[in-house]
Amino acid sequence: MTPTPGWDKMGRPGCGQGGGGAAHAGRYASGAANTGGTAAEATRGRHMMHDGEMTDAYFSYLVEKGIASSLGAVTMQLTDLFDGIELRGARMLDIGGGNGVYSFYASCMGADEVICMEPAAAGSSSEAKADFESLSSRLPGARVRLDTRTVQEFRKEDGLFDVILMQHSINHLDEPACVTLLDDPNSRMRYREGLSVVSGLAKPGAALIVSDCSRHNFFALLKLKNPIAPFIEWHKHHAPEVWVELLEETGFRDPKITWEPIYRFGSIGKMFLANRAAAFFLKSVFRLKMTKGQ
Repeated sequence: MTPTPGWDKMGRPGCGQGGGGAAHAGRYASGAANTGGTAAEATRGRHMMHDGEMTDAYFSYLVEKGIASSLGAVTMQLTDLFDGIELRGARMLDIGGGNGVYSFYASCMGADEVICMEPAAAGSSSEAKADFESLSSRLPGARVRLDTRTVQEFRKEDGLFDVILMQHSINHLDEPACVTLLDDPNSRMRYREGLSVVSGLAKPGAALIVSDCSRHNFFALLKLKNPIAPFIEWHKHHAPEVWVELLEETGFRDPKITWEPIYRFGSIGKMFLANRAAAFFLKSVFRLKMTKGQ
């Protein structure tokens, strides 16, 4: 896979790639110029450091493996993703976590336990499993465990979570139902049941982070290939309000929606591009944060 600025090779193609199911959920974001300083210094401002040495080893690994080409872009993207989320001391579930890049970041930020749920990692020949183990070997102090079950196979007996992350994976819980979600009551019922399982794994007051593409995009409207993310299958995605409505029915509340900019333009680009109007002409990537009701 040819590296691109920012996030690359995250284990599964996400908004910027085609494909479906648990085997297809990766992480892509645009790059930015290095902001200077170590990775630990770059993140310290808004997240308490758990282990500066481990955090620097984490970011060094991303650059070394071509997962990230710019520390500035990566730290900005991660800070935005987890903004307002208390990771220190938390138990986190990363649903569709691919090779665990976000899981290991949470551990670096002080999470007590992180479960990277990736069914595609089952089997000794799995690329996601190999990449997970490679990163794990570089971060021996990280409290991250790979679990190859589906979310439907999790039970409350496995323990509840303080933070649940669904990074480009919510549309893969039941992909056929996702495609017909707006038109078929049965598909909506199936999806609500799947999200109810997710809700059942969240502690009261737990934070839910959902990031995905909205299907509303300038290039999709014109039936043209998006030059920024040419492999997005727009019909398999939905506007954040669709997910808000379903998630509220399953016990989540207080939705907060933000939009992802092009990170290679740095803080100035974020100032002008991190909004719905700009996202419509870019990748239409949103972030939705909600809280589990008491």
